[in-house]
Amino acid sequence: MMRVLNAFFLLGATLLSTAQPTSSSAPLRTVEHVDLSRYAGKWYEIARYPNRFQRNCQSDTSATYTLRKDGKVQVVNACQEKNGKMKTARGTAKIADKQSNAKLRVTFFWPFYGDYWVVGLDPEYRYAIVGEPKRKYLWILSRAPEMTEDLYRQVLEQVRVLGYDPARLLHTTHTAQAN
Repeated sequence: MMRVLNAFFLLGATLLSTAQPTSSSAPLRTVEHVDLSRYAGKWYEIARYPNRFQRNCQSDTSATYTLRKDGKVQVVNACQEKNGKMKTARGTAKIADKQSNAKLRVTFFWPFYGDYWVVGLDPEYRYAIVGEPKRKYLWILSRAPEMTEDLYRQVLEQVRVLGYDPARLLHTTHTAQAN
């Protein structure tokens, strides 16, 4: 009996050691390059993972990026809160990987910085997928307040391949006034 258990243990250990890692256990990769001048401008949040700093955001969430003369990026995030008021947060991003420009470090409260990695990007800069190395945060951004259902399904597939769980995403609504 002990030999049978040892054989099963050995077989299980062998199978586990040769199994391919899941995409969520593989290191997160960014896009090869981000042209920051094309990335600058207004982006609408299409969906996001729930997070504490956006817990009161109900709709009309956007992020506007402006290149600064010192090489950093001004960040202005806005959303309509549950109480109906518009909330704005201003921050600064610095490029953490100057070869790709796909890894940034963002601060809204100096000296605390967070990772901002562009992990998916439409060749025409119509949408972006933003995450961070631990896959705790995720945003799907678009140049338009809405995304076609077909394109959204394609983006969700990219999200899944990147190791994120699409079922965790909260869809963002945009009112006509915010457009």
